Amino acid sequence: MAKVRILPDRVANQIAAGEVIERPAAVVKELVENALDAGATRIAVEFRQGGRALMRVEDNGHGMGRDDALLALERHATSKIAEAGDLDRLASYGFRGEALPSIASVSRFTLQTRTAEDSAGTEVLVNGGRLLHVRECGRAPGTSIEVAHLFNSVPARRKFLKTDATESAHIIHCVRLYALACPGTAFTLVEDGRVVFRSPECRTLADRVGEIFGRQLATLAVPIAAEEPGLRMEGLVGRPGVGRPTRHEMLVFVNGRPVDSRTLNYALIESYHESVPRGRYPLAFVFLHCDPAAVDVNVHPAKREVRFRSEPQVRGFVIRSVLHRLRELADAPGSLGISSAPPAPPVATTAPAVVPAAWAPARPAPVTFPRPAGPGAFPPPPVAPASAGPAPAAPVLATAPAAAAGPRVAPAWRYVGVAHGSYVLFETPAGLVLLDRRAAHERVWYERLRGQFQAGEVPSQRLLLPQPVELDAIAAAMLLDRLAFLGRHAFEVAEFGRNFFRIEAIPGWMEPADAEPFLREFLGACRDGRVPHAELGPAREELARLAVAKAVRLPAGSGEAEVRGLLAELFATDSPLTSPSGRPTYIELNHGELARRFQK
Repeated sequence: MAKVRILPDRVANQIAAGEVIERPAAVVKELVENALDAGATRIAVEFRQGGRALMRVEDNGHGMGRDDALLALERHATSKIAEAGDLDRLASYGFRGEALPSIASVSRFTLQTRTAEDSAGTEVLVNGGRLLHVRECGRAPGTSIEVAHLFNSVPARRKFLKTDATESAHIIHCVRLYALACPGTAFTLVEDGRVVFRSPECRTLADRVGEIFGRQLATLAVPIAAEEPGLRMEGLVGRPGVGRPTRHEMLVFVNGRPVDSRTLNYALIESYHESVPRGRYPLAFVFLHCDPAAVDVNVHPAKREVRFRSEPQVRGFVIRSVLHRLRELADAPGSLGISSAPPAPPVATTAPAVVPAAWAPARPAPVTFPRPAGPGAFPPPPVAPASAGPAPAAPVLATAPAAAAGPRVAPAWRYVGVAHGSYVLFETPAGLVLLDRRAAHERVWYERLRGQFQAGEVPSQRLLLPQPVELDAIAAAMLLDRLAFLGRHAFEVAEFGRNFFRIEAIPGWMEPADAEPFLREFLGACRDGRVPHAELGPAREELARLAVAKAVRLPAGSGEAEVRGLLAELFATDSPLTSPSGRPTYIELNHGELARRFQK
């Protein structure tokens, strides 16, 4: 058995780097945090080849003397805390003292720094954890750190990095977060010699949002400010009805630190459940301020997540504050009012089916899906109970007819009529069937589009006026990686500048007005990992699943002929029981259930 030994500092630093430095953006994050902690009012970030070749962060902060510069490269050396009790009073971004030695152990690391009191600066060069030289240098007060050849001492780590475009997008997103967190600090970001953005000191958060995300997005948000004992919130929140396909424009900060907080995210989503369409996410740039002792920022190696000591209190405060602001907007003259209850969905929406009120039971009732094996073939109806018994816990799902039974034939249900334009009522030997027209059309269109995608026979239509699209850096990088995939499926999207694109052709089944929203939803699905880049089959299935929401347009007429045709197409599909999103296409109220409801 091997003896217990203490690891060399170089090995320990590389292990720590595996926890803290997962990609180039993590290096930029740590260096920008150090610059902000040093009181910098100007920060310049430069990188090349997605951060693989070079990352440089320069600031005008306090700087360091020669002894501090050397000590900063030792593990657990920090000026932020001195004892355990300081963790309850943290007012800085960094505090562990692991970032610089970890970065220096996996790169060629050059540190130049100078305080205002010193006549000369100090330069420290470290390569793969080995100190090469320490000497004087000339520079202005502040600090400049250059990280070159990241992971040169651990080449296996380089294999896990994504494309340069993807890594660049993560760096840009990281710098944007800290630029939002500190509007009073001027930021400059340069990629491969080109200026990505240059934002001077801004007086307000709205100005900084406009500088980084564009003036158009800034006009969709309104300021919010609220305070309760021990809690204060400020920032910008989206107007009612403004939704995004992903959470990537729902940014939260705790005591100035950008974090990923499940508590705050869910509180924002719940606040907008009546103001944003289902399946969309609110636009928000929210800053929560609380006692440092009431939040634990040391629960994640990269400090991305935080934990509140009283999460119900924080969640309730955020919900109350946002709802109060939304009601103010509703009551303001000329505003788009917010109703106290969600509006009734129109016929052509994707809202879930609603059973007519006249048929609604006093308590949840079970539903069963018929198992048609041919025209009019149903199992015999169950015997009606003498009195109403307890409802089953869950509906019973039907199984599709076996393939050995031959081609599936639509059942010979007797057509009765259409309720609320969406639900078709049939009489069957077993009882009654309600068919959701939209869910049925979605299933038919899904399998139709999936077949076209697999065969490579998607009809295309060129747009008379190409549609311009502006994206954030990460979405633009993902789109560049998937232009060929979209091109094989009848989309023609051309790059038209940095983060700008033009949609020039779309599939024949899509309306031109839906082109830009669909592209944004597709990229949102890519960011959520629902469209695998390397697996063509699953990617096509997800593209078809997204497409049915735009392709399905319910016919204006809903006579028996249209319904019969839909039923035949539905039962010709592989999965007639559910829509692509898993919703049932039809439900049955059998004789036993009808008798129970009427207390027979």
